Amino acid sequence: MTAHRRLDVSCHYERELLKTPLGFKGNHLRELWQVAACMRNADEQEGIGLGVQSVLWSDAQVSTSRSEATANSEMLLTTRFALQQARQIDWNHPIELLEQILSPTYDFAKHLTGRSDLRLTYALNALVPVDHAAWLLYCRERNLTDFDVMIPDEMLAALPFRQEKLASIPLIAYDVPIEEVARQVNEGASVLKIKIGSDPDKDGDLDKMIEWDKQRLAAIHARVRDQESLFTENSRIAYYLDANGRYDSRDRLLRLLDHADHIGALDRIILVEEPFEEKDKQPVEDLPVRLAADESAHTDRDVRERIDLGYGAIALKPIAKTLSMSLRIAKVAHEWNIPCFCADLTANPVLVDWNKNMAARLGPLPGMKIGLLEVNGHQNYRNWDRMVSYHPCAGANWMKTAGGCFTLDEGFYRRSGGIFEISPHYKELAGTGDSSSTGEERRDT
Repeated sequence: MTAHRRLDVSCHYERELLKTPLGFKGNHLRELWQVAACMRNADEQEGIGLGVQSVLWSDAQVSTSRSEATANSEMLLTTRFALQQARQIDWNHPIELLEQILSPTYDFAKHLTGRSDLRLTYALNALVPVDHAAWLLYCRERNLTDFDVMIPDEMLAALPFRQEKLASIPLIAYDVPIEEVARQVNEGASVLKIKIGSDPDKDGDLDKMIEWDKQRLAAIHARVRDQESLFTENSRIAYYLDANGRYDSRDRLLRLLDHADHIGALDRIILVEEPFEEKDKQPVEDLPVRLAADESAHTDRDVRERIDLGYGAIALKPIAKTLSMSLRIAKVAHEWNIPCFCADLTANPVLVDWNKNMAARLGPLPGMKIGLLEVNGHQNYRNWDRMVSYHPCAGANWMKTAGGCFTLDEGFYRRSGGIFEISPHYKELAGTGDSSSTGEERRDT
């Protein structure tokens, strides 16, 4: 095995504007920075890794305490720091690399942001393009072009499926009109990811928040409750509520769930994701819905803790918390028979297929007949069609939805969704492997 000491690295970014502000965690995003990182070895083999920065998702306190541009600039600096770390140490495998650079990257990010309580997910989000590049370089050096062959044997047991269909989950953010929700369902959506936890008057009033959430759920349910689905066990549209840690107590969450029961929506809720702050470690196994861990499941150790508390599902995000950590998390969840699913971070089309490869190998969540994949980039990016053109397999059938589903044919599995193929656009964006590259903006879109 090759020790990766002699690496040239580079890291650049481009801004992708959103159609309208994307609301969650009581705040909004207006653009997302797309980062391309390059690792090139002495034999001129290279891996081009991509990442989408979401400071609001990874640490809302950082996001709300400075401008969006400043927050993104700091995360980019964190990625650059991690990339330099990768070229200064010996490593043979991407998971080994992550183990060595996660802690120093986290320490750097805490110092840079001035927050000793920085969430670890911030560092993991910044590490995604570095980890992605490491995996692709690792595969290039070994002539690997198959996702299943790439995955370590001890982790393959957590990914035993080959789904023929994945339900595409649209994101229903705070500002999405009810008419748009109805349109998504009419086009075949079987699961709606509904953002709750709004701060309607921007005053932090949690009583106003829960009243807003009740009204939002009631309005959506009134519009879609009679719609049928082929892909849910009860043949009805399923709801996946994402609170992003906005609820402060079990009692407040139970008030929302009691309201859901009152309007006939409780049995439609297949997941409530991350209702509480991660420091809130009260047992939840007796709640009347399945709770999922997302941001609080930073590492495999955190997942064990969440499972002990009664969390019944884990959101995997190789496009937000690195593939390396997601594999470690999936392994632990599999050992405890806890279902997993893949959630989005408003990924670009190339990263959607990176996520799709893992989602395709997970079993259906309880209540579902097929696998799931949240994809919301097409809803939110202003220039989504142009971004699709950057994908090396642009136009492939597996990239399109029909009847609310992705159909994964033999071509998808044979080519692993195109993740090993080079995107000329992102290769150009990543730079030439010049170790002095500073990460300046390459395109304003």
